[in-house]
Amino acid sequence: MSDEPQIVHRAEQPYLAIRTTVSMPKLATDVPPLHAELSGWLGQNGIVPVGPPFWRYAEFQAGDLVEVEVEVGLPVPTADQGAGDERVRPGVLPAGRYATTVHTGHPTELGAATAALLDWAERNGVAWDVTEDATSSRWAARLETYLTDPAVEPDLSRWQTELAIKIAG
Repeated sequence: MSDEPQIVHRAEQPYLAIRTTVSMPKLATDVPPLHAELSGWLGQNGIVPVGPPFWRYAEFQAGDLVEVEVEVGLPVPTADQGAGDERVRPGVLPAGRYATTVHTGHPTELGAATAALLDWAERNGVAWDVTEDATSSRWAARLETYLTDPAVEPDLSRWQTELAIKIAG
C-alpha cells in the first residue's frame, strides 16, 4: 500500500554514496550490501548521517538486459565530507519540487509502487527532471529512502519506504 502522492519542495541535501552499475535482475542482491559498507566507512571516519539511507537511481541504460546506475547513499551535514576517497563519493541531491509517496510493505513491492507513482504523474501532467537519449535516461533525482530501521522492525512487510522523483522546472 502506498500513500497518495504529494508534491513537496525539498532543500538541497549533501550526501555520501557508493555508486555501482548492475543489471535489473541483480539489483536486489548486489546493491543492499553496499549500505553496510557505506555505514562502516562513515563510522570509521567519524561521520554521523543526518537522515535515513537511500538509493538514488541515476541512469537507466536500455538494451536486452537493462542496466541501472545506482548510488547507495546517506545524507551528511556538509558536502565536503568524504572528498578524496576512491570508493565513497560526495554528492548533493538537488533542491526543487518532488513528487513523493510512502509505500508500506515489502521492499520487493517497490517496483509496483514506483509504477503507480509514474502512472499518477502521467495522469496529472507531471513532467520529470530527466534527460533522455536513444540508449539511456539520466534522472536528476529518483530516490528510494528507507524510513524503517531493520533493527526496530524485522517484519519486511511493515517497512516504510519513501519514493521521491524530482519534477522538471
